[in-house]
Amino acid sequence: MVAATLVFSVGAASAIEKPLQGANLLLDTYHRNLAKLETNNFGFPLIVESIERDDSVHVDVYGISLHPFSKVVNVFKVPANWCDIVSLFPNVKACTYSELPGNEQLTFYIGKKVYQPPEDASQLIFNFRNVYLQQEYLDITLNANEGPYGTKDHRIRVEALPIDGGRTFVHISYSYSDNIAVRLIEKIYYATVGRSKIGFTVTGTDGNGNPVYIDGPRGATERTAVQCYFAIQSFINTVHYPEESRFSMRISQWYDLTTRYRKQLFDMDEKDYLTYKTAEHKNQQALQQRIGTGHQ
Repeated sequence: MVAATLVFSVGAASAIEKPLQGANLLLDTYHRNLAKLETNNFGFPLIVESIERDDSVHVDVYGISLHPFSKVVNVFKVPANWCDIVSLFPNVKACTYSELPGNEQLTFYIGKKVYQPPEDASQLIFNFRNVYLQQEYLDITLNANEGPYGTKDHRIRVEALPIDGGRTFVHISYSYSDNIAVRLIEKIYYATVGRSKIGFTVTGTDGNGNPVYIDGPRGATERTAVQCYFAIQSFINTVHYPEESRFSMRISQWYDLTTRYRKQLFDMDEKDYLTYKTAEHKNQQALQQRIGTGHQ
């Protein structure tokens, strides 16, 4: 079930908006949420909003990158970069990209948190599309018709626009559909082995006055959304370093960022995470090389 809530955030934004409408809506969202961005539980500009429906979970992540819009665009518009971003997740064993006639494709290999070769993982295939790119607005979508455990219609959307101070306002959203059978499995999972997976939305307080956080599918998707934001942050923060140093810096930074929120995001000891990811990164490079030479 973690695979079904793999990446980012689940968003309700529509793909049929015209570019100008999308830019205006995103700018309006930024202005409406200035207070939340300045003061929140994260301690830096980040908002996570979620809603759960009968057949889906929706989460939106809004954040402010300290990097200029041009730098953010250069990262987001390249499919290969998304493979290096999502592969920071413990459950992503590898990611490959390929160019097809009129289409670019990303394949996520979803598996266990411990080390696992990609051939033992499930594949989630996305079509990558630059919907719109202009001087002050970026809109990208990734679509997958089918996903793991009977899920379908996976859709990732990435928007960005420049704001004052040379910064960038970023919105990442993710959506998928499921069915009654999947929901039943989810309920069993989150009532047993997945009961510790909580999100960031506070639903109340316990007898001692401590916050109670959202759990279940919505909580799991929120935690995945924040993990993704940290993965993006770790990638962008390291792109200006020598290429041979980027990967080790990236996985160390992602681990440090996520362990600030141990209650929601802690998965394993740092030594294990770095060991698993180093081995899986080599597998990913080998897979990508095979695709590049036509030997898949």
